[in-house]
Amino acid sequence: MSRIEETVDTETASIRTDIRFDIKSSNARKSRYLYELNKAVSALGAAQLQEQHRDDIARLREKLATNERAILAHLNAVNEVAQLMQDAIQYAEADGTYSARQFG
Repeated sequence: MSRIEETVDTETASIRTDIRFDIKSSNARKSRYLYELNKAVSALGAAQLQEQHRDDIARLREKLATNERAILAHLNAVNEVAQLMQDAIQYAEADGTYSARQFG
């Protein structure tokens, strides 16, 4: 649980602050740890794990929700930048005549 929490915390903070953050490798690590957790749940039994680690599970859920919001904000920002670039390219390629898109 602690490795997953640490990975999620690092990813969340890095998405917000580090433009060079490697989200692909972080996501692979996070997936691997969640897979390991799933195997542990299968081995111990969900009821036993939930009983023994109720607070840990609740904290992890909260951290994953925060992580999801950070990822969605990042994706929205990427989409906005991509749209701005697309608009700039279309504007630069325009020959000065009106297009159907400008009237839409």
